[in-house]
Amino acid sequence: MASEDRIPTNLRTLLILEVLARADQPLTPTQINDSLGLPKQTVHRLCTTLEEEGFLTRSEDGKRMKPARRLLDMGAGLLQSGRDFYSRHQVLEQIARAVKEAVNYVVPQESGMHYLDRVDTDWPFRIQLPVGSNVPFHCTASGKTYMASLPPAARRAFVAALDLQPLTEKTHVSPNTLLDELAEIRKRGYAIDNEEFMDGMVALAVPVTDPQGRYVASLAFHGPAPRLTVEQAISQKDTLQDGALKLQGILFS
Repeated sequence: MASEDRIPTNLRTLLILEVLARADQPLTPTQINDSLGLPKQTVHRLCTTLEEEGFLTRSEDGKRMKPARRLLDMGAGLLQSGRDFYSRHQVLEQIARAVKEAVNYVVPQESGMHYLDRVDTDWPFRIQLPVGSNVPFHCTASGKTYMASLPPAARRAFVAALDLQPLTEKTHVSPNTLLDELAEIRKRGYAIDNEEFMDGMVALAVPVTDPQGRYVASLAFHGPAPRLTVEQAISQKDTLQDGALKLQGILFS
């Protein structure tokens, strides 16, 4: 625990964000301060400022703080920048050559899963989901990979808040069946979209994690069902998982 006079004023806000980044759940200002040792009113004031500026938001109980859109966008931008972006894109290109389909690097945002990077396929018949696209959580391989990474209680709360809109005949519309699949995804380490988001599209996704095993992004590939069956997609899961390990080394070296 650090004393107030040992923490420069201009670092306190960053240290609050660092504590939240290392946690796997929202924290109250008091819980944040357990790692900092600042005066209680200082931490509450800084958290309020971060909330007002759009970096933090409150959890459903109104007491705990969690990252808001502005902070998530900043984090995604940092992951996108410079050497890491070019190295990451090279890994996606290697995977795309191996699986011969479009490969995507996807991160969660408030409105769904956001396509941050992509390498397309050379096939003339392909599914267009360019960088910048946002897709639903509940019916995509990348979204289900993210939800499966959540602790069980947070996973149930997240699913309960979703609008399980049926986009195809195979889309999950029951929270219970979706939760059952998420539990299975958590065990096996990959997720499948079997024409749940779009008729005629199959996808597989795996998590990219930090060295502590915490979710960072989804690494996915997809293709049209006439060319890519579920069984063929699963046969390439090791290629994606190897790629996820390479990305971990790039992002956290």
